[in-house]
Amino acid sequence: MRKVLDWLLNNRTTHQTIAKNTFWLFAGQLIGRLLRATIVIYAARVLGAASWGAFSYAVGIAAFLTIFSDIGINALITKEASRNPELKSQYLSTAFFVKLSLLMIFVLGVIIATPYLTNIPEAVSLMPIIIFVFAFDTLRDLGTALSRAMEKMEIEAGINIFTNFAIALLGFIFLMASRSSESLAIAYALGSGVGLVAIFFALRKNFSGLVHNFQRHLIKPILATAWPFGLMGLMGVVMLNTDIIMLGWLTTATKVGYYAAAQKPIQLLYVLPTLLASSIFPVIARLAKADPEAVKRLLEKYVALVLLVAVPVIIAGLIFASQIITILFGAEYAPAILTFRILILTIAIVYPSTLIGNAIFAYDHQKAFLKFALAAIFGNVFFNAILIPPLGIEGAAISTVVTQLITNALIWRKMKGINHFSVWTEIKRQAHNVLL
Repeated sequence: MRKVLDWLLNNRTTHQTIAKNTFWLFAGQLIGRLLRATIVIYAARVLGAASWGAFSYAVGIAAFLTIFSDIGINALITKEASRNPELKSQYLSTAFFVKLSLLMIFVLGVIIATPYLTNIPEAVSLMPIIIFVFAFDTLRDLGTALSRAMEKMEIEAGINIFTNFAIALLGFIFLMASRSSESLAIAYALGSGVGLVAIFFALRKNFSGLVHNFQRHLIKPILATAWPFGLMGLMGVVMLNTDIIMLGWLTTATKVGYYAAAQKPIQLLYVLPTLLASSIFPVIARLAKADPEAVKRLLEKYVALVLLVAVPVIIAGLIFASQIITILFGAEYAPAILTFRILILTIAIVYPSTLIGNAIFAYDHQKAFLKFALAAIFGNVFFNAILIPPLGIEGAAISTVVTQLITNALIWRKMKGINHFSVWTEIKRQAHNVLL
């Protein structure tokens, strides 16, 4: 037991640290998302497709707009604190006040602009509550970035489980008291606020000198360096939320509810490469300039691994789509089945590109993501505008697949230009080992 605890709580070697942190991130995300899934499934059933669609639309709008309050500051903290531990406190304190200032501006802006962003009245009434969910989440992510820089992902895992447990518990309590989307929104906001308090308590020693460690001269370099990091986050938000937003403009709340039901299981499946990329990123950031050959080997190994995992996931999703949707959300959501089958194809695109995108950041080529983000934004909007009117939610799903293919082809090409890698040989080697 002592050996197990030592392996789980201490960083010994590069591969052990990656494995340990991946374990903790996977455990934290898996348990946390399963807890969140219980309230999502319950809420979708008791609220119905229209009300659930309004809630999902409000969440999508808030997620899309609040990404601008981060602009990549979390990723910058992880990168700089892992490279320069002696400057950790100064970066953390300065970034906290920068993010808080940006957050206040965008919270106010979203509240003012909401009535002009949707024609779904129920979504408008939810926005003042939902925006605080993302405000609390954004501030909590500072602690997450710090724990990743320290390569102590067990802290992040514990807080993530605790936060989602609070959201699920409060969600059930509030929905049983009043079956309304407003009750669910309040539960989300309170649970997220509890999680924010928890991570500040867990990392209180690091946050204790916030005012003292604030460095005014770091504001400009933080903003100048962070915004390219934010482009990758913007790409993810665009892919996940533009469909919802445009469906809300062009269709009905019920259609949005169907699409959200198809999206939720896919988003859960995106966890694996995200966690693996988060575990590897601090290591790649340290080795990028000192040992590019080691980075190449790491990239080839883990990209091949996630591709091999993606294939059976896609096959299972295509075969069991009907059962997955109807068991999770009920027969009312049967119109989401075909959309789910289309979206499951994105697994093969997202799994490897998540790792490759992080590697580009490690090599300080993050400005390249301006081109990728623009391709994602304009591509998704363009294809949605063309495909949603004739095809509805299936058109939105096709738009996502096509846009991801284009955007992630650019990401692969960029990384091959930085440090040429090839995964085919590694795929054959790993597949051979599995078969044996």
